[in-house]
Amino acid sequence: MKPATLDPKLDERLSQAERRFAEVNDALASPDVLSSPDKLRELGQERSHLDPLVTSGGRLRAALEEYGGALELLELDEADMRALATAEIARLDKTIDALSAEVRELLVPQDPLGDRAAVVEIRAGTGGDEAGLFASDLMEMYRRLAERQGWTIELMSLSHGIPGSIKEAIFTVRGRGVYGRLRWESGVHRVQRVPATEGQGRIHTSAATVAVLPEAEEVDLHIEPGDLRIDVYRSSGPGGQSVNTTDSAVRITHLPSGLVVTCQDEKSQHKNKAKALKVLRSRLLDRMIAEREAVRARERKTQVGTGDRSAKIRTYNFPQNRVTDHRIGLTLHKLTEVLNGDLGELMNALRLADEEERLGGEA
Repeated sequence: MKPATLDPKLDERLSQAERRFAEVNDALASPDVLSSPDKLRELGQERSHLDPLVTSGGRLRAALEEYGGALELLELDEADMRALATAEIARLDKTIDALSAEVRELLVPQDPLGDRAAVVEIRAGTGGDEAGLFASDLMEMYRRLAERQGWTIELMSLSHGIPGSIKEAIFTVRGRGVYGRLRWESGVHRVQRVPATEGQGRIHTSAATVAVLPEAEEVDLHIEPGDLRIDVYRSSGPGGQSVNTTDSAVRITHLPSGLVVTCQDEKSQHKNKAKALKVLRSRLLDRMIAEREAVRARERKTQVGTGDRSAKIRTYNFPQNRVTDHRIGLTLHKLTEVLNGDLGELMNALRLADEEERLGGEA
């Protein structure tokens, strides 16, 4: 039986990280750094990024050493010791595979926007009222996902259709790693099912679009006040006593790009304006990211794609209890669980596909 070894490229990159971790630890103890808040913060952030990688790498190296010791026990004459060594090797095989995957994941360059909050926009697409009902299902799916992850949701804008459906919903999801986890939800989501209004039991196909944008901060981009046209008007639809009777709704148009954002959910015009500006800033940042991703995609083929809003990414087939992600060819027969917010398997597979592509691109 051959000894377990670490992939040479993985070993080299891990060794580089371990050396850098030691350098950062030494630097953090130096008087020059301790007297500089900016340097202290910068090095502290780098250390917090390297720490889990070095910890997992140490566990991986220890497991490889144990594997070598178990192989030596196989050479002994005692049957009991050989049986013990065989069981230990089987256990270590799984441990080494898991730790190798963990280290590879931690070696992937971090998305600088990965820890941002995410602005999620859901819109009913083709399919009439059924598309609006499906859009509502998607919104509920993300709400339940947020509950599972311990994230919070702030509603920015909501436009209803028939009872139980929505035309458009915009909300911000906050929590650790939110944008990095949700970004691959962008695109066209398609549903195949028998609508409640269908009397003959025929399966209909409808769609809704999802856009996931990183929440933008003021330092990300500067918006000239002169580039904005701000209109106020009276809110429409259901609301409180003063929502429909005052000019509290706000429409902001970014003249250079033509982007338009409206918000009317708050009674206060100032609150609606603040929310609309947040969404506008995130859309502009997303456009900048999309342009960079387009260049990256031209340089080399991507497995997961760039979150193109017009691309069909996933199908939810109710008769077959099936969810299929078309970007990575993954099919799960657990539709009910997915709609209840159990997106872990899908999201992990998408993340791993992206990591493999990014690691491959660096090789």
